[in-house]
Amino acid sequence: MQTITQGYRGLSLLFSINWDRILYIATIVVALMAGAFVGSIGVN
Repeated sequence: MQTITQGYRGLSLLFSINWDRILYIATIVVALMAGAFVGSIGVN
């Protein structure tokens, strides 16, 4: 149980430090998916 708690704390710390980078990458992925969707509509 202690190992799980420490792992959760470590993951929480890692997320709190890097949340802006995660958000930046997620925004790029969503933009690429939206571009692919719009591009696939324009092919027809």
